[in-house]
Amino acid sequence: MRKGLLLYNPAAGRVSVRTFVRGIIRPLKAAGWHVDIAETLSGSHATQVARHAADEKYDAVFAIGGDGTVGQVASGLINSETALGVLPAGTMNVWAMELGQRTFDLLHNRALQQNARLLADAPVYRVDVGLCNGHAFLLWAGVGIDAITIRALEPRPRLAKYVSVPQYFAATVWNVAIWHGMDLRVWADDQRVDGHYLLAVATNIRRYVGGMAVLSPNAYLDDGEMDIWLMSGNNIADALRHFFDLLAGRHLTSDQARCLSFRSARIESDTAFSLQMDGEPMLGGRQVELKIEKQALKVIMPPKGLELLKEKRS
Repeated sequence: MRKGLLLYNPAAGRVSVRTFVRGIIRPLKAAGWHVDIAETLSGSHATQVARHAADEKYDAVFAIGGDGTVGQVASGLINSETALGVLPAGTMNVWAMELGQRTFDLLHNRALQQNARLLADAPVYRVDVGLCNGHAFLLWAGVGIDAITIRALEPRPRLAKYVSVPQYFAATVWNVAIWHGMDLRVWADDQRVDGHYLLAVATNIRRYVGGMAVLSPNAYLDDGEMDIWLMSGNNIADALRHFFDLLAGRHLTSDQARCLSFRSARIESDTAFSLQMDGEPMLGGRQVELKIEKQALKVIMPPKGLELLKEKRS
């Protein structure tokens, strides 16, 4: 019998998932899983619990929460034989959106069970994990305006999550009105780029901006490479242009947006910048080192997720 841990974040999402978690057990037990349940107390606690589950030889940890929770659980499972299963229940669930899963909320309160059935017998594949200053990320690591906005908003009260998109947009506009970008030196493998940017974001997935935009349409989860996107500018007009270009896909041909593929990278500035990883604020600084751990994480992969794999093997 396979052994799984349901690890849920009670603060995630617009509706607390706590009272719905036990409903996940039945579809997993029907597929031959023995299931334990644990609640996260913080991001670091989620990582510690996931690491302990890997040490205890659990077959999988099912992360129940948003993208931040997914990244924190993934951090505890790197280079282990324990797979990550994602049951989206957060405010933003871009990872799950990429993999074709429906998010739990009041209108879709059976989504947890549906996703559990989807994952119960799904295959396991290995995907890449990014390291930013030694800390793992699964989706993005970004400096600049997105990190400033996330630091200003998080943590949010649950009521504010009902207006998360307009709130994020308004906070971004407000911050860019009083902040005018940063001079960066960027190394991506052997290539160096210098410039003045509003945003620099390393991405392992295709979607961005809460899943509304496809940032890197040719990204794969398991190819040992990631992209750094650099968005030039110094004022609110530049920020708005980038936002609407992203929504329309025009950033792919814009001379104000640049994409660098990398296996290892470094970003430096003479002034301190904010940092976000997987949509969570992190301690910033004047330099970040980015590396890729190729296929370092096992993931239970729903059918749509296979489109994001270059090497379709367990």
